[in-house]
Amino acid sequence: MEKENIAVGLDIGTTKIVAMIGKKNEYGKLEILGVGKSKSLGVARGVVNNITQTIQSIQQAVIEAEAKSGYKINDVVVGIAGQHIRSIQHTDYVIRTNPEEVISGKDIQLLIDQVNKLAMLPGEEIIHVLPQEFKIDGQSEIKEPIGMYGGRLEASFHVVVGQASSIRNVGRCIQSSGIELSGLTLEPLASADAVLSQEEKEAGVALIDIGGGTTDLAIFKDGIIRHTAVVPFGGNVITDDIKEGCSIIEKQAELLKTKFGSAWPGENKDNEIVSIPGLRGRDPKEISLKNLSKIIHARVVEIIEQVFTEIKAYGHEDPRKKLIAGIVLTGGGSQLKHIKQLVEYITGMDTRIGYPNEHLAGNSSEEISSPLFATAVGLVMNSIENNSNSAYKIELKEVVAEAPKQVVYQQAAPVVEEEKIEPVSDVIEEEINLETETTEHKIKRSFFDRYVEKIKDFLDNAE
Repeated sequence: MEKENIAVGLDIGTTKIVAMIGKKNEYGKLEILGVGKSKSLGVARGVVNNITQTIQSIQQAVIEAEAKSGYKINDVVVGIAGQHIRSIQHTDYVIRTNPEEVISGKDIQLLIDQVNKLAMLPGEEIIHVLPQEFKIDGQSEIKEPIGMYGGRLEASFHVVVGQASSIRNVGRCIQSSGIELSGLTLEPLASADAVLSQEEKEAGVALIDIGGGTTDLAIFKDGIIRHTAVVPFGGNVITDDIKEGCSIIEKQAELLKTKFGSAWPGENKDNEIVSIPGLRGRDPKEISLKNLSKIIHARVVEIIEQVFTEIKAYGHEDPRKKLIAGIVLTGGGSQLKHIKQLVEYITGMDTRIGYPNEHLAGNSSEEISSPLFATAVGLVMNSIENNSNSAYKIELKEVVAEAPKQVVYQQAAPVVEEEKIEPVSDVIEEEINLETETTEHKIKRSFFDRYVEKIKDFLDNAE
C-alpha cells in the first residue's frame, strides 16, 4: 500500500495555537483530518516570551489534533511572524564559467548561496530568499532561466529577515514538545497560499492578515511576491482599548468586540445599550454601543493607516505596480463588522474578506473555512508541497496514553471517532493545477532544508 502524504501545519499565534493535520484528496483538494486549538500562553506580538507556557500550549493543540484525527504527529511546518520581521529588495549576479552550457539548478543555487551570505544587522538572520525575476546577459523579465544559454545570470530577490533568537526560541519550543521542525514559512505567505487565487496574484493584490498580536501584509504582482511587512498591532490592542475605555475585564471586552463591535460608528443609534454584569455582586455596567464602535473605529483606523503606509512604500500608485485586485482581508480581525467598508473608505481600493475554502475539500466544516484558520491551512499546504510524511495512523487509545503528563488542560480534548465521510457523487470536474517542480519550488525546498538543519544543529549543540 502506498504511503499517505500526511501534512501538518502549526500556527503559533498570539491568541491561539493551531495544529492542523491534512492530506490531498483524489481531486487535489485539501482534506482536513484533525484540528487542535489551544489558548496561546507565552506569545506576545508573534514572539515567544515564555518558553514553558508556549510548550504547554503547543502540546495541548497537538494532543487535540491527534485525538480528533487518529494520527500521531512526527514533524510540523511552522509559521514565523512578529514585529522583528522585515524585508529587503536585493539584486545579485554570477558570471558563469562555461556560457556554452545551459543554465541549470546549480547556477541558481550558486546565486541563492551568494545572497544568503549578505551581511545583516547584528542578531538578524535571513529566513526567505525569494527570486522574483531573472536577467540573462541583459535580457530581462525572465521567469524560468533553467535550460537557457548565457554568461551572466542576474536576479532580483525579495529577502525576508528576522531575529535569529526569536526563530531559535520557536525551534526550541517545538523540539521540547516532542515533535520535529520540518520547515519554516513566513505567516503572511502561508495565509496568501490559502486565500488568494493565482489570478489575483497576477493582477496585483495586497493581503492583510489581522491577527491577535500583529497585522501581516503580503503584496503580490505578476504572480510574484513584491513586499512583506509586519505591523505590531492586532485585535488584542482593540480589546485592550475597550477594556480601558469601558472599565471592564478583558473577557467581557473580547465578547463585546466580537458580538456587538463595529468598525463603523454611524451604524449604532444613541439609545442602543448593553448591560454587563458587575464583578462580585457589584451593580451591572451599561455601555453604549455607539461609544463601543467609536473606540474600535479609532484603533482600526490606526492599524489600517499603518498598513496603507506600507502599501504606499511598495509604490502602488505607479501604473506598472497597480494592485488591480485590491485588498484581501483575512485573520480573526477581518470578522469585525463593517471592517471591509472602512478599509475601502481609507484606501480607496476594492476589498474582500478572504476565506481559505478555495483549496479545501467540499466536506470541510464551516469552522475550518473561517478566516481564523487561513494561516494554518496555508501551512498544511506548504507541508504538502514539501512531500512531507508528517504523521502516521495509530490506535486512538494510544494517543491518549502518550499524552505528556505536564500538560495543564483547560478543557479535556474529546476523543472523537474518525468520521466516515460518504464519497460525493456529483463532483464537478475542475482543472487541477498540478504544477511541475519549478525553479521557485526547488529553491524554496533546498534552502529550507538547509535552514531547518541549521536550527536543529544549533538546538542540539545548545543542549
